[in-house]
Amino acid sequence: MSSIIVYCIFSLHDSAYQEIFSLWAVSPQRLGGLSFSTDNVGNVLAITGTGLMIYQISLYPSLQKACGTVRIALITRVLSVPLLQSYPFIAMLSGFLLNLVISIASVLKNILTVSIITSLFLLVNGAVEQHQRGAANGVAMTSMSVFKAIGPAGGGAILTWSQKRMDASFLPGTHMVFFILNVVAGCGLLLMCTPFLRVKKKTPSEQFGEASPIH
Repeated sequence: MSSIIVYCIFSLHDSAYQEIFSLWAVSPQRLGGLSFSTDNVGNVLAITGTGLMIYQISLYPSLQKACGTVRIALITRVLSVPLLQSYPFIAMLSGFLLNLVISIASVLKNILTVSIITSLFLLVNGAVEQHQRGAANGVAMTSMSVFKAIGPAGGGAILTWSQKRMDASFLPGTHMVFFILNVVAGCGLLLMCTPFLRVKKKTPSEQFGEASPIH
């Protein structure tokens, strides 16, 4: 249950981010956006998808074996915090440099997110015995779907609210929306620590070659 709860929190974060990114990218620069056209957003997402496919096929399996599912999720979550908070500063760029930097940032952000979600999915599977995995995955997918349904509506509402406070003294404009995303992710990061998420040692053959999946 602890691994499912963490999985749901990061699914909420991911769905909210996906909603916010596109809306933020097409927002005018006076509201902290990128003033992108739908074609520009499509190009960035196409580049991101290509990068994700290459990463998942060639790099993630090796990283998972080297670091373990818990460690890779923790590391990638920590790295995503400064990356996500840098988005409002990226909006200050223009022209080719803006397109280049936001494409790189989007690829990196989605690579980190995929690493977290994939690792948590493995944790859910490794938390139970073989005969319980069907039930565990059913509970996880149902719970995750509820959180993913909340994410887009909540993300869009927060973005709209943040663009109404461009002159605020504390985290003005879109600085606030990306800060809130990091707060949600930080809650998930805390829940990945002991004693909420407990570790039980198993043999390497029991969890995709990993020595210590979650109990």
